[in-house]
Order: sequence, then structure tokens, then C-alpha cells
Amino acid sequence: MDVPEPNPAPGASLLELVAVMDHLRSPGGCPWDARQTHESLVEYLVEEAYETVEAIEASDDAGLREELGDLLLQVVFHARIAQERGDQGWNIDDVARGIIGKLIRRHPHVFADVNADTAEQVEANWHALKAEEKGRSSVTDGIPEQLPALLRASKVRARSATLADDLPSLGGQEEAERIVRSIESEEEFGDVLLALASIARDRGWDAEGALRQAVRRRIEEIRQVELGA
Repeated sequence: MDVPEPNPAPGASLLELVAVMDHLRSPGGCPWDARQTHESLVEYLVEEAYETVEAIEASDDAGLREELGDLLLQVVFHARIAQERGDQGWNIDDVARGIIGKLIRRHPHVFADVNADTAEQVEANWHALKAEEKGRSSVTDGIPEQLPALLRASKVRARSATLADDLPSLGGQEEAERIVRSIESEEEFGDVLLALASIARDRGWDAEGALRQAVRRRIEEIRQVELGA
């Protein structure tokens, strides 16, 4: 009787992917892959990230698996490029070790004795630890200004959750709550956002720019609270 082949250990195919990339970048490999740099790959990294989001929003399970593979390729590609710098570089194992260490440090409620009973507490602890590790003076430091305004606003809100009781109310908070009180789904909320963007357009206002300015004002309020002003 034939003995069945043992199932490969989880992650075994990742080693094969690393080997394939090594071959593509080595002499006798692919000329296109060999000439790529961190900078030349930026457009592909961004494109693959957006395509992954599109697959998620379309509930395209097969598409998501494919797009995650394309994203993984970008990680392996960049690591291989860095590895070629020799002693001045780093490799895919350094990338993995770095994220393993980060996950353990930022989950003290799992790997240490810190209490965090809710997802909100976990997120707040994560951002506080991140600010401490990076020597940041504000929880809002490190949020890229290049992010779309709506995404940046969401990140500012999430990172400042622990300061919520000390921050002044948002301008327009009561009006916004009145508008959304009857909204029962995310889809309806999206319709309201689209309607607001349309109204801004009709009035000659830049909705993206207006929100970006409002986010900047909120960040300043957060930093004043952090300074104890």
C-alpha cells in the first residue's frame, strides 16, 4: 500500500516563492525582474493594494486569493532587492522577524499581563505602544498626509480614542448626528456621503480639501490636549 505524502508544513510554499524570486533576479533569470528597484515597483505595489480592496468589496473570494498573492509577490520582490546590498541590506527573514516581534510587543494582553477586554482597548493600546516605540510626541504622528481625507479622518479618530473625553466636540457634531439618526445601514450612509460631496460640488466647494482642513484642525486640538494645554 502506498504511504500518503505528508501534508507540507504551513508556509512551505512561501519558501518556494522566495526561491522563484531568487532565480528571477539572478544571472540567467528575467531581464525585466532584474532591473527593477524599490522605486520602480511603487506603482505596482499601490495598484495591487487597490485591486485587493476591489476584490474584497466585490466579495470575490477567488479574486482576493489571487490579489493577495500579487501583494505577497511585492513583499518578496522588495526583500530580494534589499538582500542584494549584502551586509548593508536585509532579507525576507528580517522582514518576518520584524513583524513577529512587533506583533508580540503590541499584543501585551495576549503575550504579557496587560488587560484589554474590547477591540477598542486593543486598538488604543496598539497606537500608544507604537507612539512610544517610535518616540512620537502625538498619537497622530505618522498618519500620512497623502492619504485620502476620509481615510485620514478615520485614522485620526481611531488613534485619539483614549483622549475622547478631553477633546472638544467636533464642529457640526450635533447636526451630523441628527442627519444620520434615521440611517440604518452602511449603504444608506454611503448615499449620504455621496449626496454631501455632490452638494459641495454644486456650491463650488472642494469636499476633499474641506475635510482635509477639518482633519488638520482636529489634529491640532488633539496635540493641544496631549500637551496639557
